[in-house]
Amino acid sequence: MSDISKKLPSKRQGAAEISLHLRNEIQKGNLQIHDKLPSERNMAEFYGVARGTVREALMRLEEEKFVETRPGSGTYIVHKIVDTISSPINDANPLELIDARFALEPHICRLAVLHGRQQDFDRLNALCDRMDACRNDPTSFAEFDTEFHKVLSKTTGNKLLIWMISQITAIRGQSDWQRMRQLTLDFKIITEYNKQHRQIVEAIRSREPETAANLMKDHLETARLSLTRAAET
Repeated sequence: MSDISKKLPSKRQGAAEISLHLRNEIQKGNLQIHDKLPSERNMAEFYGVARGTVREALMRLEEEKFVETRPGSGTYIVHKIVDTISSPINDANPLELIDARFALEPHICRLAVLHGRQQDFDRLNALCDRMDACRNDPTSFAEFDTEFHKVLSKTTGNKLLIWMISQITAIRGQSDWQRMRQLTLDFKIITEYNKQHRQIVEAIRSREPETAANLMKDHLETARLSLTRAAET
């Protein structure tokens, strides 16, 4: 077993930061399939957080199929890297990604109206609640925001669209995106994003496909304007 502890940052982290860092390390191949993570106790001591914080981070990764907790044995990497991010996606800048999302996500909203189930709406609303609680925490907000758009794509049941969105969201942990996040995500813009997220979910739940699609366009336009202003600074 490789000494994974050497690859963990030493500064104090929250669940969102821990899961984001581990996910990035897995996607980069620094943590590989079958590697065993340190125990919750050791990770909690290393990060300087409570064990519950580590447990929440690992639960997020387990839901996304990055790790697997085996009772009596430990937590293992189960995600295998198979060139999951193609070079055009990998090299795209944040504004290019927003344009790609414009081509996909409004129609994803239409399909969510057709195929979405009550449990999907409940999960989206739960993520809205989590984002509302993160208006002063850009890192955690970004984590839940990414999950929101992934869950929205999954409501379509369209495997190709789900894959395409996963490609787009996969690079949001890269340095360019993280830098732009720090420049754009403040209390005001997070509050606006949260309002838009809830409006989108309500339109989908109400079975209004064009309203949902237009609300998503408004949401993405807000994001594009924010990124454009940040790029000019």
